[in-house]
Order: sequence, then structure tokens, then C-alpha cells
Amino acid sequence: MKVIIDISDNDSEFALRVLKSLSFVKGAKPLSKGVKELWDDLNAAAEEVRLHKKGKLKLKTAQELLDEL
Repeated sequence: MKVIIDISDNDSEFALRVLKSLSFVKGAKPLSKGVKELWDDLNAAAEEVRLHKKGKLKLKTAQELLDEL
């Protein structure tokens, strides 16, 4: 299983040392800047979909997106 933990930059070095010291942790490494940005974008998109399904957000249709181009 993979788990993502959000840790402040100030505590990240210590947290990584602790995680790596645990026998059941197979690997612990920070995300690269590009991967973190992609993760944040995907989370934002998933939140928009959740809000749309609840009727709290109106999303554009595919035609409206094409019209913008």
C-alpha cells in the first residue's frame, strides 16, 4: 500500500529519518516538485468533480471548452 503524508518542510528531514527506521516501511522519499504540482492539480480536479456531483458547481461542457480554443 502506498500512503502520502503531508509534512511541513521544517519537520520533513526528521520525519523521513523516522519513517526509514521503521522495518515495515519499504521506501520513504519526498515527491519531486513536478510530481507534487501534478498531485495538487489532480486533487483540485477531483474536488471540482465532487462539488459538481453535489450540485454545488457547474462545470463547462466539452463544447464550451472547445469554443474557448
